[in-house]
Amino acid sequence: MSSLPPRRPLVLVVEDDTDVRDSIEAALSWEGYATAAAPEGREALRLLERHPPPCLILLDLMMPVMNGRTFLAEMSRRPALSTIPVVVLSATAELKVARRTLPAAAFLQKPVSLDTLLEVVARLCGPPDPEAS
Repeated sequence: MSSLPPRRPLVLVVEDDTDVRDSIEAALSWEGYATAAAPEGREALRLLERHPPPCLILLDLMMPVMNGRTFLAEMSRRPALSTIPVVVLSATAELKVARRTLPAAAFLQKPVSLDTLLEVVARLCGPPDPEAS
């Protein structure tokens, strides 16, 4: 009996800045993680409703349509989503307030170093697929 190949851990990137979103997705893919992305919270909720949950959500706070704070509030009201770890990515002033007021597994200041981002993702999602890079 053969075993199925290991499933790559999935990370959802919720970020309105296309360049930042694409860079994070490329870095995670290169490391062996599967990625999905949304430009704002409402679209991220739609993705989460239609697909299996990711191991982690990387969340920007300042976005149009549905910002990160509202997205977190919506997640907390949905039992199937409320246990997914979230890492908040934000600028310095926003991050100070967010640390005191938001439920998140980690907080990273933008611009975040790639090494720091990958360390946090590995800690919360487990190791990436070594065959993917």
